[in-house]
Amino acid sequence: MSEMVRPFLMFTGQAEEAMNFYLSLFQAAKILEIARYGPGEAGADGSVKRALFSIGGQTVMCTDSVVKHNFTFTPAFSLFVDCDSQDDISRLTEALAQDGAVLMALDHYGFSRQFAWVNDRFGVSWQLNLV
Repeated sequence: MSEMVRPFLMFTGQAEEAMNFYLSLFQAAKILEIARYGPGEAGADGSVKRALFSIGGQTVMCTDSVVKHNFTFTPAFSLFVDCDSQDDISRLTEALAQDGAVLMALDHYGFSRQFAWVNDRFGVSWQLNLV
């Protein structure tokens, strides 16, 4: 049996914008595949039916949902990033928090040299840790 587990992010029309934003923040990040809705299909023409992208060695799947729903992302699920330098954690914290929300400001909390928890402008939650 072959099983694969990966994060899945469901957007409501912003999947490609979010994916490109994340790719701009991480080295060696790339789109692995992308399928778009076409004319007459359930989703808006050209929107993301299914995409896979890689950031920090992790493959993430995303879509633009065609189903209207009353939920969005929650900090109960977050992407956890180990950063190698103060510059990296500061850069990522600032970029990801812009037009989003800071849940825990970049600081020393005792369990990490530096740590931040932010929601980006798409509502995705990120925990950033200086190793």
